[in-house]
Amino acid sequence: MTARVLGRTGVLISPLTLGAMNFGRHQDEDTSIGIIHAALDAGITAIDTADVYEQGESERIVGRALRDRRDDVFLATKFHGKIGDDPRHAGNSRRWITRAVEGSLRRLGTDHIDLYQAHRPDPDTDLLETLRTLDGLVRSGKILYYGTSVFPAHQQVEAHWLAAQHGLIAPHTQQLPYSLLVRSAEREVFPVVRKYGVGVLGYGPLAAGWLSGKYRLGAAQPESARADLIPGRFDIGADHNQRKLAAADALAALAEENGLSLIELAVAFALNHPAVSSVIIGPRTAEHLDAYVKASQVVLDAAVLDRIDAIVDPGTHFLERDTGVDTPSLQASSLRRTA
Repeated sequence: MTARVLGRTGVLISPLTLGAMNFGRHQDEDTSIGIIHAALDAGITAIDTADVYEQGESERIVGRALRDRRDDVFLATKFHGKIGDDPRHAGNSRRWITRAVEGSLRRLGTDHIDLYQAHRPDPDTDLLETLRTLDGLVRSGKILYYGTSVFPAHQQVEAHWLAAQHGLIAPHTQQLPYSLLVRSAEREVFPVVRKYGVGVLGYGPLAAGWLSGKYRLGAAQPESARADLIPGRFDIGADHNQRKLAAADALAALAEENGLSLIELAVAFALNHPAVSSVIIGPRTAEHLDAYVKASQVVLDAAVLDRIDAIVDPGTHFLERDTGVDTPSLQASSLRRTA
């Protein structure tokens, strides 16, 4: 794989990053380690996990898999999600981050984390406190870089302004969903991250399975392990999902016209945007991994990209929750509506 530069860091990483969310949940330890080693052998040099994935089991599996290969991997993990039943064991406060990082270091079996990311914004914690804490972890050597995940454009700007005002290291990366069906990042976030030299790790190139090739007009609705996680997201009877289904079908037809699978079209599109440094994938089998690696070699020409824009308008999405977060300003209380 041709390496790409991660934002302004100067770090070279592979265009595909191995996502570890399924490890310990849909895949047992031996299967997970096998996929990790196969990914590294295929040229993938970055792995992304989080402390909240199966309450640390994903990190433990990744650590075991990298026992003899740690120096070859750009290792990323995340904090924010609740660990255990105590509500204090979560969030973006100094108190929790300084404890969470030690847990991740221990589970990963390493003395440093290459990229430490705030998994979600924390409305209860002052952003400056979070930035100061992460700046301190960089200066101490426990982490090398830090980033955010699904932070809106205005918080990205605020983070860089605060860093400049207080002499702090600014965020290096942003992780967010980006696919043929989820393009809202093109509107504001991508211009902001390019202005500040922030590297983007895009996730969900198959839009939670909608771009797997199984969602077609007239076909039976596929089963999805994610269907119970977010009610309504996969119900093809809903109006917004009807429009999404029509788009997925049209995109599948476009892929076929160009001798591609829909997976190849989807991954190639996600890698095409100049703001994107790497795309996070979550293969469950060796066959899935092979398909992703093959797809990463596809280059789309201008004519195909124009056809994509005609099917799904740039800067749009079909369902707000597909953006990875429930936008606070769109909640009922913020809109002066009763619950």
